[in-house]
Amino acid sequence: MDDSGIIEGRNAVTEALRSGVNIDKIFIAKGEVDAALKHIASTARAAGAAVVEADRRKLDSMSITGSHQGVVAVAAFAEYVSIDDILEKAREKGEAPLIIICDELSDPHNLGAIIRTCEASGAHGVIIPKRRSAGLTATVAKASSGAIFHIPTARVPNITAAIKELKKAGVWIFAASPDAEKTLWESDFTCPAAFVIGSEGSGIGRLVSENCDFKINIPMNGKLSSLNASVSAAVLLYETVRQRNRCT
Repeated sequence: MDDSGIIEGRNAVTEALRSGVNIDKIFIAKGEVDAALKHIASTARAAGAAVVEADRRKLDSMSITGSHQGVVAVAAFAEYVSIDDILEKAREKGEAPLIIICDELSDPHNLGAIIRTCEASGAHGVIIPKRRSAGLTATVAKASSGAIFHIPTARVPNITAAIKELKKAGVWIFAASPDAEKTLWESDFTCPAAFVIGSEGSGIGRLVSENCDFKINIPMNGKLSSLNASVSAAVLLYETVRQRNRCT
């Protein structure tokens, strides 16, 4: 494994899984059906890693040695936690939970920036989906300036199910949406709160949006209609900090 966290080749990936290396994702050549790759895929899934089919060009572009043999793994640079671990962190600090939920945020620089802002603002954790999302890779670690080692990040199979779990724990879910009528200035974030930040291209998914308690927008006074995902998260986090500090 090099500094980027790339592990390639069937033997190397198999040994990484066997030795307990924390794997974020494994990319396997699309259409490959041989027993060795099937075994790698099943072992990876059992270990909690996401397994993604990719075409040869994608694998070639990821490969460092040029000999990936149809499989490339990306090691995670920090351990994932559970949603309850995030809630427990808030309980230990005696604070109302403050959480960011990233709905299929694929840009590792955006995810890293969000995690960095969470650490700086005192948020308790981040939730990301297992598939169609950046993970805790080397790029995210660098973009977060190392904040991934301080902010608990839960990777879940389904964001909608995660939202329902948070609701049962008494957390209110806010969706950041440019189409919402209510602005963040009109909203109360002193309650236990989680903010859903949508993907760079398509925003928040329909089912996820339908399960949120409130939809809010960040007022835009210029000619553009939206902010970068990480900037939106920062605005919401610090408005929450401002409101909560005012109440203490």
